[in-house]
Amino acid sequence: MKENKFQSDLKKEIKKRFPGCIVTKLDSSDIQGIPDLLVLYKNKWAALEVKKDASASKRPNQEYYVARMNEMSFSKFIFPENKEDVLNELQQAFDT
Repeated sequence: MKENKFQSDLKKEIKKRFPGCIVTKLDSSDIQGIPDLLVLYKNKWAALEVKKDASASKRPNQEYYVARMNEMSFSKFIFPENKEDVLNELQQAFDT
């Protein structure tokens, strides 16, 4: 599956799983390595870096921003192989 198709399907699934949330694409041309998606839900947020598969290469600064934003709230790399685990972790983070 191509990354843009996975990302599109993922956005739909997140909106279904977290009714009323806002899912928006972040601009990596503004900050190199910033995660792809920002999810706003109630009074919480999460950032997700979307990859087409578990072995997809990471661009410069992606690991830094995912780790930094995870310290602030919730941020993960997400790909088809770990999608359910990450979405379950996100559910727990949003429910607290």
